[in-house]
Amino acid sequence: MGQDQSKQQIEKGLQLYQSNQTEKALQVWMRMLEKSTDLVGRFRVLGCLVTAHSEMGRYKDMLKFAVVQIDTARELEDADCLMESYLNLARSNEKLCEFQKTISYCKTCLNMQGTRVGHQLNGQVSLSMGNAFLGLSLFQKALESFEKALRYAHNTDDKMLECRVCCSLGNFYSQVKDYEKALFFPCKAAELVNDYGKGWSLKYRAMSQYHMAVAYRKLGHLGDSMECCEESMKIALQHGDRPLQALCLLCFADIHRSRRDLETAFPRYDSAMSIMTEIGNRLGQVHVLLGLAKCWVTKKEPEKALDVIEKAQDLAEGLGNKLSQLKLHCLSEGIYRSRGQQRELRAHVVRFHECVEETELYCGLCGESIGERNSRLQALPCSHFFHLRCLQNNGTRSCPNCRRSSMKPGFV
Repeated sequence: MGQDQSKQQIEKGLQLYQSNQTEKALQVWMRMLEKSTDLVGRFRVLGCLVTAHSEMGRYKDMLKFAVVQIDTARELEDADCLMESYLNLARSNEKLCEFQKTISYCKTCLNMQGTRVGHQLNGQVSLSMGNAFLGLSLFQKALESFEKALRYAHNTDDKMLECRVCCSLGNFYSQVKDYEKALFFPCKAAELVNDYGKGWSLKYRAMSQYHMAVAYRKLGHLGDSMECCEESMKIALQHGDRPLQALCLLCFADIHRSRRDLETAFPRYDSAMSIMTEIGNRLGQVHVLLGLAKCWVTKKEPEKALDVIEKAQDLAEGLGNKLSQLKLHCLSEGIYRSRGQQRELRAHVVRFHECVEETELYCGLCGESIGERNSRLQALPCSHFFHLRCLQNNGTRSCPNCRRSSMKPGFV
């Protein structure tokens, strides 16, 4: 199969894929992959297969095709293709929650400067790196990467990238409990979809609606949250987007838990866990278990809560997600405090504060933990962030955290 036939088969597959005939599209692309001797065509079809398997939540297959694509890029001896394939490898590992590997592959991409498409991909590399740092609860590095990605999006007028970065920033601020910003950024993403997204896939609308649903729930606007989540779920079901379906089910469960309708929440958590396990989203599994543990605490069944917390801790430690560990230690602390078990209580208090230190989740001005309650935050140009009220009261122009880290200890 030559170049012209390869192009025709890739286009045929794309038309089928865009009309939601996903399995037929995959069959066309796989046949082309088996028969084509055109290396450029093979490289492009492997990119299509990576994207399709990502959106379906088949992350192990996504990784498999990304590895084959790297081999093809090496055969082509093309630096642009090699950078693109390393980005796909980074994304595959990001989806599988292998965050350290994601960061390593992203750094490999950024070291390949000077390629023709390198500058176009830098924003996507920074976004993937930011998501990985966020997965490891390295908040300053995550914010720095997201802001870089946003600058690339603005400089290249890439509205799709800007939309994705805004959703990730919504997730970031949701985790550090600045819920106004957690809502602002996905609302901005939704505006971008409405203004520029006529030719885009509906997945961008679904993604922004999901992140709006999370922020609305955290703000206590449960009706708005349910409405956004239903809209996101409808699109996810239409497009067979299993990862987004799992996230929506988790959000539905959290909404019902917030309404103290636990009998409705439990089956939603079970359904979310089933899909999260199927696709290999281990961080999503931790979030499901965290919600289940809170349900058991509400039902005053501490033993069941502690069983769930233990499973979640094992997963969170394996992933290196410090924020989840922090939340789980906090839950355990509450249970052991109510039972008067002082030794266990002290152990969890110590680990909680260690997690706060490791994630730098404290304001460098007032010393309070960031994320203990909903409060407005402000990031400085160095990406360290503080309570907005503390910066306004202090009137500082330089970053207190950077200033402290640059001070050298005196002689003893």
